Amino acid sequence: MEKLYDINMSDQNEETRKIQYTGGSSYIVSLPKKWVQDLGLKQGDHVSILRQGNSLLQLTPVSKRVSKEQKEATIEISKDDAPYFLARKLISLYFLGFNIVNIIPKEFGRLTSEQREVMKDVVKRVLMGTEIIADSAGGITLQVLINLLELSVDAAFKRMLLIAKSMHRDAVLSLRENNLELAKEIVKSDDDVDRFSFYIVRQLNIAIKNEHLLKEIGLDDSRNCLGYRLITKSTERVADHATIIAKDIIEMDRPLSRDTVENIANMSNFALEVLDEACLSMFKRDYNSADRSIEKARKIDALEKAILHTSDKAKDINEMYRIKLITESIRRVAEYASDIAEIVLNMTVEKTLRKD
Repeated sequence: MEKLYDINMSDQNEETRKIQYTGGSSYIVSLPKKWVQDLGLKQGDHVSILRQGNSLLQLTPVSKRVSKEQKEATIEISKDDAPYFLARKLISLYFLGFNIVNIIPKEFGRLTSEQREVMKDVVKRVLMGTEIIADSAGGITLQVLINLLELSVDAAFKRMLLIAKSMHRDAVLSLRENNLELAKEIVKSDDDVDRFSFYIVRQLNIAIKNEHLLKEIGLDDSRNCLGYRLITKSTERVADHATIIAKDIIEMDRPLSRDTVENIANMSNFALEVLDEACLSMFKRDYNSADRSIEKARKIDALEKAILHTSDKAKDINEMYRIKLITESIRRVAEYASDIAEIVLNMTVEKTLRKD
């Protein structure tokens, strides 16, 4: 069963204030001075009060409220523009937080069928929450429909991590059974990981400009945005290496020996354990746990060397190459886990300092 990380941390930013009655028609509640100062507010500034259900009121500075304004961009392209050049530009606009993107041809021309197909493919495979709301030879309009606050960075990362881990477990199962269909499914799953990765980058780019948004999506400090970006990239690379193993199974169409597969399975399980511990240290913001993960990751080299030493006895040079490629991909999982843990060290080291 996959581990679902759910770290419940008590909110220490809480105070109790008494409701007072004034003027015969209003109730007032005072705000802690430090909170007002920390938010950069002053006397006369406006706040928005939102009633949520029957038991919750949300107080938000109007200047820091999530803007409902649609951020729109238009791309003009010619028939000579390469479709994948256009795709990369569209992804960049998605990262920058644009909600609506219009793709129109220059000089009253038409989009080529290849350009249109690439656009549809990009929207379907990698741009989470994006839909095509207009499609014709005269232009395409895309709109990002997912709300900024619907899926936090942590929640998106947890889903991304679960998919990447499942891909590696399926890769081992595919090796055991020489299951080509399962290997093909692993390759397809890589698109899901990319979608979450792109979504997280988009969220970070939008929220880093607004401290209120930053907290709304589950981050407590803008300095951690770079760390989250690097952790996301490392997890994306974990999935890429599962795809490498799956493609090898598809291309070779020949099983490895049972003993070799079992050794590879043990190595893979160990690498995923290190990844689990490193990511859990991130969710817990636990410096010591991250440090232990780094030390544990170093043991992966011995497991790889043992498998390669055994494979030297193989008579088929292609089989030796396959084993080396697979074990290298698994070793990289542990190395990426170590990278994640090092980022956690950087994010949490201040907590370990002695308070003056």
